[in-house]
Amino acid sequence: MDASDLAARVIAGDRRALARAITVVESTRGADRAAALVLAGAAAATGRQALRIGLSGAPGVGKSSLVETLGLMLTARGLRLAVLAVDPSSVRGGGAILGDKTRMERLARDPRAFIRPSPGQAGHGGIARRTRDAVLLCEAAGFDVVLVETVGVGQSETLVAEVTDLFVLMLAPGAGDDLQGVKRGIMERADLILVNKADGGQEAAAERTRSDHAAALRLMRPRPADPEGGPQVLCVSALEGKGLPEAWDAMTALADWRRERGHFAARRKAQARAWFEAEVREELLARLTARPDLRRAMVEVGAAVEAGEISPDQGVARIVGMLP
Repeated sequence: MDASDLAARVIAGDRRALARAITVVESTRGADRAAALVLAGAAAATGRQALRIGLSGAPGVGKSSLVETLGLMLTARGLRLAVLAVDPSSVRGGGAILGDKTRMERLARDPRAFIRPSPGQAGHGGIARRTRDAVLLCEAAGFDVVLVETVGVGQSETLVAEVTDLFVLMLAPGAGDDLQGVKRGIMERADLILVNKADGGQEAAAERTRSDHAAALRLMRPRPADPEGGPQVLCVSALEGKGLPEAWDAMTALADWRRERGHFAARRKAQARAWFEAEVREELLARLTARPDLRRAMVEVGAAVEAGEISPDQGVARIVGMLP
């Protein structure tokens, strides 16, 4: 099947075709990259829009549990949901356990849901390099909501905010040093903060965490794309489903508010520009490293830097000096 036929099947809502298309755009094989361009172009041309939601949080905070419970609630309301779950990759082999799908067994069986686990590979910021393309393909397939669940490896996972309309940060009650456990950078990017596990006797601790972070957000500089009062902080329970209807209402209300005031469209335009610039950098780097002379020079200059014979800046200057 060629890329054009595959794109047509994706647009028609064929789930198997969607899975295959995502595999193609994630591929690093040169033969698949041309097909990936056709797929991404076809997806963008549909003009379909889903609500893109990024979800981040430390390991163990309950991201997959929340995605499943929230997802089942949304599909019960008639919405079609696509979940792009990015799993950490092995440093040695590059593969990933891809366990998110097994942790969402009920949602995986739901005919209105599509779950795609992907290895993080060399991507940074909690998502894979081709997550953007996968989001476009899910939109083209007619899904109403595309939820991107990040790796969950630290505080640098703000890149997901560059490919989604809303960035949701999850916290656990009293985890770590409370406010010290969540750095300012990731809090500044959050559009909504959910304190999970507000159940089983942890309700009071969850409320304290909610109150502390709500107070911290009030001290930050207001953002023009936020309504008065700034990002909300809510308590939820993925286990019991408590607070999730309110959390969903908060997401849709914020998205509607931004659409009415032009912030929604402006954010997507800025993301498209950033996406373009990132791809240009990646492609230039790929073409440079494809040159045998540059690869040899990288090894030789890298050895000189490692031995302390030259500084890293001097090494960079040598490599750049070889460029046309």
